[in-house]
Amino acid sequence: MSGQLLLIDALNLIRRIYAVDSNQNKYSEQQMIITCCQRVAHACQKLLRVTNATHAIAVFDGDRSWRYHFYPQYKNNRAPMPALLKENLAQFKEAIEQIGIVVFAPENDEADDVIATLAHKAASHGVLNTIVSTDKGFLPALNEKIHIYDYFKKEYIEKNTIMERFSVEQDRLIDFWALAGDKTNDIPGIKGIGLKTAQEIISKHQHIANAVSDDTISQAVRNKLDAGMQDYIISKQLVSLRTDINLGFSLKQLRLC
Repeated sequence: MSGQLLLIDALNLIRRIYAVDSNQNKYSEQQMIITCCQRVAHACQKLLRVTNATHAIAVFDGDRSWRYHFYPQYKNNRAPMPALLKENLAQFKEAIEQIGIVVFAPENDEADDVIATLAHKAASHGVLNTIVSTDKGFLPALNEKIHIYDYFKKEYIEKNTIMERFSVEQDRLIDFWALAGDKTNDIPGIKGIGLKTAQEIISKHQHIANAVSDDTISQAVRNKLDAGMQDYIISKQLVSLRTDINLGFSLKQLRLC
């Protein structure tokens, strides 16, 4: 396969467009949904042009991924999808399909894992691909074959912006989030380890377990690390995207007509 693969994090795109439209809505609910569907379709068309895509897919979330079973508190406090949007998702899927983009809604898997699997599979075959999402969880995947595009800022994410944003190298993001946690997704991290402390630990140690015996780190922090190592291991699994999801289709099937 050759060309350019466009990978759209569908709900990430839809929910942000919906949030703007619902706040500015002056029409009936049904008219607002129709208008919002049109805006999503228009956004997808613009993404096809921006990326020069030859292949494309929009991926939705399944109901409950492995993370919910592995860690029951996962996304426990996240605000639910607005009922009106949830009831009309089929219309959004249809609007995307009508412009020629394949829509994939797995039964249980999260869109992030499906997209990561597709991105790595394409990259392994030498295919350039672009992930469209504002989700920071994709940042560890960024490389010369896997690009990340923020539709709302109209810009590609560069590796140097990762250091500017998180003060850690790209290849240490997983450790960083596993230490400090991620409140957005109710991922615990190690209790009492904040962003600054996590950055300090990562700057000194390639392997986090070694920090427990580092006397240049305060005893209080070392005690927290020692007590919270199991939470660190759990959190690391939660923030790591899978690249081995069984898709049931090939990249060739994503070619645009």
